[in-house]
Amino acid sequence: MHSLLFLCARRLVSHRPATRRALDLVPPQLFPVLFRAAFLDERTLALRDLVGTWPFPVLSFRRLLGHCCRRHRSLGEKATKLCVQAVILAVVAHLRRALEEPSRDGSENRCRLRVLDMTGLHDDDTDRGPEWMSLWSGTVALAKACLEVSKHQNECLKRSSKRHKGPSGLSAAPQPFGVEVRADLFVNATSFGVLRDALRTAGLFRLKCRDFHAEELSVAGTVSLLESLEPAGVRRVDLRFNNLGLPGLCVVLPHLARFADLLSLKLPYSNVNVRRWTAGTEAGLRCLAAQLGRLPRLKELNLGSSRLSGKLRQLLGDLQAPLESLELAFCYLLPGDLAFLSQSFHAPALKKLDLSGHDFSENLLQPLQHLLEETSASLLHLDLMECRLTDACLESLLPALCRCSRLRCLGLFGNPLSTPGLKTLLRKTLLLPDLRLVVYPYPVDCYNLEPPRPPSAWLFQDALDEERFAAVAAELGRMLTSSGRADAVWTASLCRHGALDYFAL
Repeated sequence: MHSLLFLCARRLVSHRPATRRALDLVPPQLFPVLFRAAFLDERTLALRDLVGTWPFPVLSFRRLLGHCCRRHRSLGEKATKLCVQAVILAVVAHLRRALEEPSRDGSENRCRLRVLDMTGLHDDDTDRGPEWMSLWSGTVALAKACLEVSKHQNECLKRSSKRHKGPSGLSAAPQPFGVEVRADLFVNATSFGVLRDALRTAGLFRLKCRDFHAEELSVAGTVSLLESLEPAGVRRVDLRFNNLGLPGLCVVLPHLARFADLLSLKLPYSNVNVRRWTAGTEAGLRCLAAQLGRLPRLKELNLGSSRLSGKLRQLLGDLQAPLESLELAFCYLLPGDLAFLSQSFHAPALKKLDLSGHDFSENLLQPLQHLLEETSASLLHLDLMECRLTDACLESLLPALCRCSRLRCLGLFGNPLSTPGLKTLLRKTLLLPDLRLVVYPYPVDCYNLEPPRPPSAWLFQDALDEERFAAVAAELGRMLTSSGRADAVWTASLCRHGALDYFAL
């Protein structure tokens, strides 16, 4: 239920002439609620007026909108493209005014904005329509705004130098304060050029990155952008689908050492394959391990879809501190790799573990049990999707799984489990008080398929009996309700219940 103050703010921002007149009169402490009302109601003109007269040094999306969006996975659920663009355009307009009339900056001009914090505007939901501001489009919009302000600044400096040159020939024109724009950036080959140019621009609109995501870039392009980022404040680097291979990673990773605040490194789909041994593979592994060891604050590592069979000890052996999140999906691990993890200093610190895509139906099952026992005190999120786990395998695993007393999320999608197996899982895990999300597979008995079928056949929905599955889902829901766990979410949908981000754990 909205407060009376918010309802009044909503009424005010709905009429722009009244808003513009009121902003000269309302006290500064009312600006945040006016901003929330304008943003959530998509009053873009009111947003531009509010940002243009913002009376505080910091405008943070997360602080202003976070509590309004607590039911959503990210601020992106509310961040429509028009609203975000309105805020960016307002900052550009403010800086242009400050350049054209520098004497007004800090005096007649009420705007005191120095930091615009847009971090947290993630867009992971592919089902959203074009009205949503994606991370990619937000990055492009910020880069273009940065270049526009820089171009205008250069033009103003040229004009000003002609008017203010003294006997020495030096310009005496005062320079206005700039705005530091903090954001998460996503770049691919299409947007590479504009972001590179923006990051290399020294101007009043200063881009500062928190989480950097790059996709399908060359080694040279990746290095170029990493070198252009201001190192302070970068907490994550995510390089995916870049096909770097061991040689490329050995070129790129040395450029990460300058990011002293780096906590998360994601390198999925990097085309590392130790099973395809070449003359340079051993040297490449040593180089990769050494570079990972140069990241003293690293807490999250994703090496998903690399073939690392038997080499996990070597790759992680130089790390200086224990990892809290480790994603090794489809990495073709061997029993010795899991044994190393169980014995390492990472195990008792792990909060998130992804071992999806491994065959736990045979010789990996016992090492997995030991690993879960070692991580039981800390583990919050476990993904074992597409692991060929049958009812019998899951029954063997349940004692170790139920020792993970802090577990919040469990991913089991794509495993050939039956309805009785899912019911057993639900009953056994009721003793886990924090388990709030389980992504389970479509039960094998809900398919219109003739056995025998390979486990991979149960990953697809084409032969699913929708009516039978709906009955199973309803029954699981009733079991949760009758057990006093109606707040827990059990779902077979991956779309809106993806893996929790490490920083949200």
